[in-house]
Amino acid sequence: MTASQTIQDQVDRASGILSGIAEHLKAAAPSIVAALIILAAGFLISKLIAHIASKAIGRSKIDGSARSFLVSLIRITLYVIVLIMALSMLKVPMSSILTVLGAAGLAVSLALQNCLSNLCGGFIILFSKPFSSGDTVELDGTVGKVSAIGILYTKIVTLDGKTVYIPNGKVSESKIINFTADSVRRIDQTFSIAFSADADKAKQVILDIIKNSPILLDSPAPVVRMSGQTECAVTIDALVWTKNENYYTARYDLIEGVKAAFDREGIEIPFPQTDVHIKNT
Repeated sequence: MTASQTIQDQVDRASGILSGIAEHLKAAAPSIVAALIILAAGFLISKLIAHIASKAIGRSKIDGSARSFLVSLIRITLYVIVLIMALSMLKVPMSSILTVLGAAGLAVSLALQNCLSNLCGGFIILFSKPFSSGDTVELDGTVGKVSAIGILYTKIVTLDGKTVYIPNGKVSESKIINFTADSVRRIDQTFSIAFSADADKAKQVILDIIKNSPILLDSPAPVVRMSGQTECAVTIDALVWTKNENYYTARYDLIEGVKAAFDREGIEIPFPQTDVHIKNT
């Protein structure tokens, strides 16, 4: 076989392959066009339905973050349905589609275990509602105001202005403290006085500060009691209530007010001391 004959055979083989592909494309052209039309129209309709659902959910009493979560879920579900319809137009057997989706789902679930955990955590948060957007909470040891509840993360802004994203899986498994759930919050503050100071007088001074504060509450009644002794001090606990929104202002006012009153009344605040004994030898 000469070189020219070999080249001619290769050209004929390639031509046959291209002709076959062309015939298949020609036969499948209507199905391909239909699939593309379904994809284009389906995605537009999905966006429209998601927009309508967003407005409908917006008129309900569902929390804002939950609305965003549900709308995203609806949109993704519709996109998957449109994709399955387009594949069916290409005469891909439904059993094959479901098999591929199942295998893909298994592979994705193994690769994205943390993401799925966060997704499930998001559902738990939205349906159990331990907190809502705008609540001041402690999540996984972080205190701040809930800014948004997403599909995978809960976004909170801390008291010092930092934005923190906490995985929903971790949130759903950790202890949650919702400070906004109740209208009032208790301040637990400990004060120390010297052993030589009058403890009863110190307690009365603290009670007077509480009584004269416009943002500390009389009910529930405040409690001021001696709570213990350390190596160099007597400790007094003040347990007093205030409205949630006044918590930090009230706490700082109490600390500053008691310090100033102790100074006026001559109540000594302790400090570490060391006694040195010198023996003559």
